[in-house]
Amino acid sequence: MDREALCPEETKANQCIILHNAVTGPSGDLIQFPVIIEDINDNAPHFENSEIHLRVSEDVSVGTSFLLDDQAQDRDVGPNGELQYHLEDSDGVFSLKEDGPFIMLVVQTALDREDQDQYQMALVATDCGADPLSATATLIVSVTDVNDNCPSFSSDSPRRVAIPGDSLRNMLVAQVRATDPDSDLNAAIIYSLSPKVSERAKRLFSLDSLTGYIRLTQDLQTDKPEELELKVLASGHHCPPIDTRVTISVLPKANQELAIKIRFIAEHQNHTMVLLENQTPTALAVLELEGDSSFKGSSLAIEGEVPFTLSPQNGKYLLSTSKPLDYEMKREHHISVVVQERSAEGSLIIPSRSVIRVLVADVNDNAPHFLKSHYQLEVKENNQPGIALLQVSASDADSGHNGRVTYRLDKHISNIFNIDPVTGQLSVSACLDREQQGEHKLTVFAQDRGSPPLESVATVSIHVLDQNDNAPVFLRPHFIFFIPENVPPFTQVGRVGVTDPDEGENGNIEINVASSSGFFVADSIQGTLCTTTHLDRETEGRYELYLLASDHGHPVALTSTARVTIFVEDINDNQPKVILPSSNFTCVTVSPATVAGTMVAKIYAIDKDSGTNSEITYSIVASEPVQNSSPFQVDSRSGDITLGQHLLQTDLGMHHLFIMVRDEGKPTPLYSTVWVNLLVTESMEPCHLDRAPKWAGASDLVQTPSKAPICEIENPRSAQLTLLVGLAMIIASTFLFVVTVVLYLKQRRRSIQHNKRGYIEENEVPLQLKSKYYSDN
Repeated sequence: MDREALCPEETKANQCIILHNAVTGPSGDLIQFPVIIEDINDNAPHFENSEIHLRVSEDVSVGTSFLLDDQAQDRDVGPNGELQYHLEDSDGVFSLKEDGPFIMLVVQTALDREDQDQYQMALVATDCGADPLSATATLIVSVTDVNDNCPSFSSDSPRRVAIPGDSLRNMLVAQVRATDPDSDLNAAIIYSLSPKVSERAKRLFSLDSLTGYIRLTQDLQTDKPEELELKVLASGHHCPPIDTRVTISVLPKANQELAIKIRFIAEHQNHTMVLLENQTPTALAVLELEGDSSFKGSSLAIEGEVPFTLSPQNGKYLLSTSKPLDYEMKREHHISVVVQERSAEGSLIIPSRSVIRVLVADVNDNAPHFLKSHYQLEVKENNQPGIALLQVSASDADSGHNGRVTYRLDKHISNIFNIDPVTGQLSVSACLDREQQGEHKLTVFAQDRGSPPLESVATVSIHVLDQNDNAPVFLRPHFIFFIPENVPPFTQVGRVGVTDPDEGENGNIEINVASSSGFFVADSIQGTLCTTTHLDRETEGRYELYLLASDHGHPVALTSTARVTIFVEDINDNQPKVILPSSNFTCVTVSPATVAGTMVAKIYAIDKDSGTNSEITYSIVASEPVQNSSPFQVDSRSGDITLGQHLLQTDLGMHHLFIMVRDEGKPTPLYSTVWVNLLVTESMEPCHLDRAPKWAGASDLVQTPSKAPICEIENPRSAQLTLLVGLAMIIASTFLFVVTVVLYLKQRRRSIQHNKRGYIEENEVPLQLKSKYYSDN
């Protein structure tokens, strides 16, 4: 939908509401509902004219403001349609001031039309949308002239002139020249003769008030030399007159035979030669004197400082250029050749002269010159295609085709950039993407149309500004991690890689756990997922959660999600739990007639762990009574207790089996124990124990398994019997000890008496006894 197309112009300032009809319900009720179309920034500002012209007088004071009528329009509304303006390439001469809905151009520095009569700038209008769009128009300010300069006589205005004594009426004697740097009427100059000019001079000469031509008003017929002085005034608008003096020498008729004969070498027409600039010194003409032989001492000379020389050669003179001519410095030269004459009597005669006009033809000796050698600008990425970037400008001091400049871009530059060959307006035809290329360097050539053409180069550096146009991206959409249970809090689960190609805050990523019961937290700096508490596989063996990655971009942060599955790996942290029998007091009655192999009882246990940690084995650690081997056995896997042999008369009575229920966990298995009580009896009455059996063997059955049937039945009668037996054994031991001591003392006394009677005999050892000893040999 296009809001600007759907809503008429008069409702643009308000909401754009479109009414629609709908049929609802089973009864087909017709209802009307409004649809409010919200504006987006899809229209760039637009100037009606690509060029805006403004005329400003050169004498305006600094700070003067001028209203710009040609403002840009934007079809959007709200901030998307609010415009801001700024100037580019104004060089500080002008600035903009926004006064409510009006735009004012403010003069910042003094203007002088004679220094610069035109300023060309770029007026840029930018809307206030989230992704602002802009438009550019060329603002051309023409500085109009005021009469702030007065006339002055030019240096080539003649000071002395000689005419023959027989000159005819209306003869052009000389032309005075004054200039005024102002333009149009302000530069108009009126020439007049001073009132102090002699009456004779006024009768002989007339002065054209507009052109400055001095002409004869009558025919001359004189044989006497005469010198007349004209004081010429030049008046400008609102300026005091300035004056110059022109001395006119009237020569006698006899001197008219002395003339300057010119033989041109260079091409000429009506005493005018056209020379190309920058040529090496060139011969132009040969001059010689013809006339009365009485003036033998006459010579030719060039009047004034001009880039020409006269070289005497065999009574003649060679006219040449003294240095290369420069069209840009001076386009026209007047060579005034003076005849310096001396009569036979030796008196100096007023010199006569001949003027040769030289026009300098332009050659292409100046390359275009850029105002800046390096342009820099910043452009936001995702710009509108076709947007104008900036305008480069180059000037050429040459004239005609030699000074006409065209622009082009280097052929190796991307074709998305274009430049207007005439105006130098640089534009881009596609959207720029900072993530693909953040800097663009363009080479711009300015070339004239001379032959051969000359060119110069400028560079344009474009820095593409980042916009938040890329959401964070996880390295994979689904992360799977495994972690053992019972790890300490804040243990790293794994790395969750996420990237954002934007820069600055637009690429600063924050990771959060979007859906979790608080067992996990994301570390945005390290890009990791950690636990926050102890994990218990038996409580929760698998966690499914989502990670939310968001940048800090403006105006809207962009986000993305990734799924995370965490499997909690089991460790052997749970003992087997015996379900059957339910307690150590449980007793099962077994008939003596039970057939061998019959299952008489069953042990059932569970282990909350998984895998090998939950695989359970059953074994008999000890049995009671211990006199004979137990007729019962247990299946290590199923826990079934079966009769291993036919029951005998000696097997009647109570049998206590101490069973160890053990898992296969690593590195150390865990176990539980249970007493299985079996009563072999003919009576089938229920069996019951008052006291549970008690294990009195080693505490660690896994490390020090014992097959010894150490069993105590805790009941009052057995305790009393044990006490009596113990006391009897103590008394008997004491009696035996006393008897032993008495017998020992009696035997000791007999031995002493016997030794006294047979000392020698007892010390004689029979030789036969030596055979009881063995030698090492």
